[in-house]
Amino acid sequence: MAELLLELFSEEIPARMQARAADDLRRLVTDGLQAAGLAFDGVKSFVTPRRLCLVVDGIPLTQPDREEERKGPRVGSPEAAIKGFLNSTGMTLEKLEVRTVGKAEFYFAVTASRGKPAAQVIAEIVEKTVREFPWPKSMRWGGGGLRWVRPLHSILCVFDGAPLTFEIDSVKAGAATRGHRFMAPDIISVQNFADYQNKLEKAFVCLDPEVRKARILERSYALAEAQGLELIPDDALLDEVAGLNEWPVALLGKFDEAFLQVPPEVLRTAMRAHQKYFSLRDAETKKFAPRFIVVANLVAADGGKMITEGNQRVLAARLSDAKFFWDQDGKQTLESRIDGLKDMVFHARLGSVREKVGRNIALAETLAAYIPGADKKLAGRAAMLAKCDLVTQMVGEFPELQGIMGRYYALADGERAELADAIRDHYSPVGPSDSCPSAPLSVAVALADKITNLASFWRVGEKPTGSKDPYALRRAALGVIRLILENKLRLRLRPILLDQADDLLVFFADRLKVHLREQGMRHDLVDAVFALGGQDDLVLLVARADALDAFVQSDDGANLLAAYRRAVNILRIEEKRDNQTYARQPDPALFRQDEERVLFDAISEVSAESGAAVEREDFSAAMSAMARLRAPVDAFFDKVTVNADDPKLRINRLLLLSRIRATLEMVADFSKIA
Repeated sequence: MAELLLELFSEEIPARMQARAADDLRRLVTDGLQAAGLAFDGVKSFVTPRRLCLVVDGIPLTQPDREEERKGPRVGSPEAAIKGFLNSTGMTLEKLEVRTVGKAEFYFAVTASRGKPAAQVIAEIVEKTVREFPWPKSMRWGGGGLRWVRPLHSILCVFDGAPLTFEIDSVKAGAATRGHRFMAPDIISVQNFADYQNKLEKAFVCLDPEVRKARILERSYALAEAQGLELIPDDALLDEVAGLNEWPVALLGKFDEAFLQVPPEVLRTAMRAHQKYFSLRDAETKKFAPRFIVVANLVAADGGKMITEGNQRVLAARLSDAKFFWDQDGKQTLESRIDGLKDMVFHARLGSVREKVGRNIALAETLAAYIPGADKKLAGRAAMLAKCDLVTQMVGEFPELQGIMGRYYALADGERAELADAIRDHYSPVGPSDSCPSAPLSVAVALADKITNLASFWRVGEKPTGSKDPYALRRAALGVIRLILENKLRLRLRPILLDQADDLLVFFADRLKVHLREQGMRHDLVDAVFALGGQDDLVLLVARADALDAFVQSDDGANLLAAYRRAVNILRIEEKRDNQTYARQPDPALFRQDEERVLFDAISEVSAESGAAVEREDFSAAMSAMARLRAPVDAFFDKVTVNADDPKLRINRLLLLSRIRATLEMVADFSKIA
C-alpha cells in the first residue's frame, strides 16, 4: 500500500473558490481511483491561495486484474447483428459464451485484463482531473489550450515515495514545489506528505486553512486584549482572509477617533468590504473602537510597522469618503427623496421602485389590522420611507447598508424609534439563520415588502423554475412564513394574495414543508393538513400538523391510522364498483351486531367532541378524542363482515366506514400520511 501526494501550484486562487475547489479535487481523484478499481484507506484535501493539495493513503501498487462481460444479441439473431457485436468486441464467434437468460439464449463476450501499475493509472486520473476541473471561471494563458482558474505553474505528484513524471500542456509533473512567494520562493523537493508539510511550514506556508484561521484568531485576540478591546466576530471575513494568506500575520492598526461620528455599521463595512480588516470594540462598554486588525501575508523585518502605517493611510482615505457621504446625506430628509425612486426601475414589467413603494404602503396598512400593536398610519409611513435610502450616497457606495442607513437617517429626521427600526428591519429575515423581526411595525412592513414581491412577480409570470430564482422569491416566501409563525399571527393569506392566491398558496406549502422539515417534521403531515383545502392560516396549519405528528407517533394513533386505511381502501373499491360515494349517516335500525352499535355510538360521541375541539382550535384534544375509536374500530373489523350478502346491510356498513373517514378527516387527510 502506498501514499499519493498531489499538489496543483498556480497563481492566486480567489478565496471564494477555494473550499469548493478542495472538495472538487478530492471528489474527482477519488472517483477516478474507485472507477479504476484502486481502493484507498483515507483522503484529505487542503488549499492555500496558490495551491490545491490532496493526500490519499493506502493505495495498492497495482490495479487488480479485471474481468468484463458484455451481453450480445440473442442466439439465432440476424448475421449482421452478430457480426456487429463481434467487431465491437474484437472476438470470434467461437470465443463467445452462450447463456440462458429467461427463456432465451444470448451471446456473451467475456474478456480478462491484467491490472496496470497504479502509477500509470494515477497519472491518467490526474490529467483527466486537471483538464475537466469545474472552476466557476477559468482562463487560458500563453499558447496552450489548458484552462485553469489562474495560470498553472507546476504539478507535484509523488506516489510511493517516487515522483510521477508526465506533462499536461507543457506543465510538467514531478516532486518539486515552491514555498512562500516572498519569504521562500526557491524550489523544494519532497518525498511524501509528511516531508511536504514539514518543508512547507519551514518555507512559511501553512497548508491547512483551519490552522491558518486559528493562528489569525489567536494573534488577533492577543493584540485586542492587550488594548482592553475585543474582536467583533466575523466568520465570513475570517474564511476570506485565511484564503488570502499562506502565512497570516495579524497586526493592530488605528484610525482617527473623529470618524466615530459615522455610524459603526458604516465603519465596519468600509473596513470589511474594501480592506478586509477586522473591527474591534471596547471589551467593557462594547462601543466601536478606533482600532482594526489587518492580516499581512509575511513576517516583516520591522515587526509590521510599515505595513500597518500604509494600511492606516489607505483606511483614512476610505473613512473620509464615508464621512463625506454621511454629512452630505444628512442635508436632506428621507421623505424628500421619495420622488427619486421614480427613476429607479424595480422591474421592466412592474414599474419603478416608487410604484413598488405604493404597493407596500397599501399592504402594510392592511396588514396592521392583523398585527397586535401595529398602527395603520405608522405602518404606511414606514413603508413609504423604507426604500428612500436607496438614493442616498452612502447606500450607493455601500449597497449592503440599505435599511440600516434608512434607520439612521429617519432618526436624524425626528421620526419615531419604532418607525426607524421598521425601516431597518423590513428586509429581514434574509435567510434561515437571520433574526426575525418581532416589533409590530417592523413585522407589518417586512411582510408587506415580501408579499408584494411575491404577488407582483407571480402576476407577470416570473416564478422560480428549477434551481433558478433570480428574484429570491423562495427566500421571500420563507421570510413570510417565519414572520407569521414566529410572531403567531392569525393571518389569512388568501384574501391578501387575491387573484394569485391558489397558485401562491401551493408555493407557500412547498416552502413550509422545507421550513418544517428543517425543524424535524415530516413533510407528509403538512400534505395531510393542506389536503383539507382552504388552509391559508399558517399558524393554525402548523398547530394541526404538530398535533397530527404527536398522534401518529402514539400506539393508538398508529393503530387507528391502520384501521382508517383499511376502511378507506374498502370504501374506495366499493364506491368505484357502485359508482357512488358513501357519505351519509348509517341507519341504526339496520345494525345486526353489537360491534356495529358500539362503533356507531363511539363515532357519534367522538365526532361531536372532536368537532368542538377543532372549533376552539384545540387539535390535541381532538386527536385524543379520536384515539378512543381504536378499540371499537378493531372490534368491528374483527367481528363484522362489511360486504354482507344482504345489500341493505352491506350499504349500511359502508356508511359506517364512511363515518370513520369523515371523523378523522376533520383534522387532516389521513390518506396523505406515509
